[in-house]
Amino acid sequence: MNSLFEAISKIALGEMMLRTTFAFIILMILARLMGKKQISQLTFFHYVTGITIGSIAAEISAQTETPFFDGAVAMIWWAVLTVFVNLLTIKSKKARILFDDQPTIVIHRGKISEQGMKKARLTLNDLNMMLREQSIFAVADVNYAILETNGQLSVMKKAAQETATRKDVKAPGNEPKYIPTEIISDGKLIKENLTELKLTEEWVYEQLKKNGFSKVEQVYYAEILTDGTLHIDQRTEKK
Repeated sequence: MNSLFEAISKIALGEMMLRTTFAFIILMILARLMGKKQISQLTFFHYVTGITIGSIAAEISAQTETPFFDGAVAMIWWAVLTVFVNLLTIKSKKARILFDDQPTIVIHRGKISEQGMKKARLTLNDLNMMLREQSIFAVADVNYAILETNGQLSVMKKAAQETATRKDVKAPGNEPKYIPTEIISDGKLIKENLTELKLTEEWVYEQLKKNGFSKVEQVYYAEILTDGTLHIDQRTEKK
């Protein structure tokens, strides 16, 4: 009885290894056929495609109940459809927008676009994080920022930020007084940041008053700059 059980186990193991090997070979061939765009320009469509083909490969490798031929056909046909869509997006701009969407401007001429943020479903925290990933700690330094279809943020700095550094012009390099930090987000004070910066709400209201604002709700976004001044984006849409 034990010998029979061991024989069946060996057969099942051999079958799984064989299925996995063939699935691996097919997957490698399909990856080459689909091209480098599948990885280098990972839009939402390509992300879904990659996950689906990988899931099918895993299914036909591990699940013996799934006919190998059927799974292989499904995987190959999905790859063919992906290649067809890629060719279609090259030929047709409408198809490209349909499958890959289009870039969204989230900062326009130094001002955060509320409409662009809503369209891209980005929060102010998300935007700040993406800017910091590019070593930009102040929205005030940005002229344009565009959220690409692959989820990456492309940034054009303001001209003053693209010029020679202090070292190049041999200017004294004073240490910044503050790290650029948001203190108002979507019309609300971020009190924990004020505490961290050792600033008071009264100071914020005074600065807003100097800039012509009577209420925090009038401000969409505000951040303190390295020299202690405020960069303010006024709310353009009513809540």
